[in-house]
Amino acid sequence: MIVLTTLGALADAAAFARVLVDERLAACVNVLPAMTSVYRWKGAIEEEREQQLVIKTTSDRVEALQARFHELHPYELPELLVLSVSDGSPAYLEWLGASVR
Repeated sequence: MIVLTTLGALADAAAFARVLVDERLAACVNVLPAMTSVYRWKGAIEEEREQQLVIKTTSDRVEALQARFHELHPYELPELLVLSVSDGSPAYLEWLGASVR
């Protein structure tokens, strides 16, 4: 499973990622460089600097990851998109599974 979220550009995204990996909720979290997000929020168009996080986990860890995610995430309504992976390198997928067990 791939889980996508964003954090503010000044947030400690690496610390957020380390918690998820340390607690075996994610095998890996990629923290991408700051970007500009433009979105509608409470009737206004907003523009903010954010960091994209790409979180890799397994389907059986998604529920626990979501619970912890909401404890950690500072946003009122954080992006939380869960994408199913249909295929991949068998060795990588085995490593991913072992990393969250």
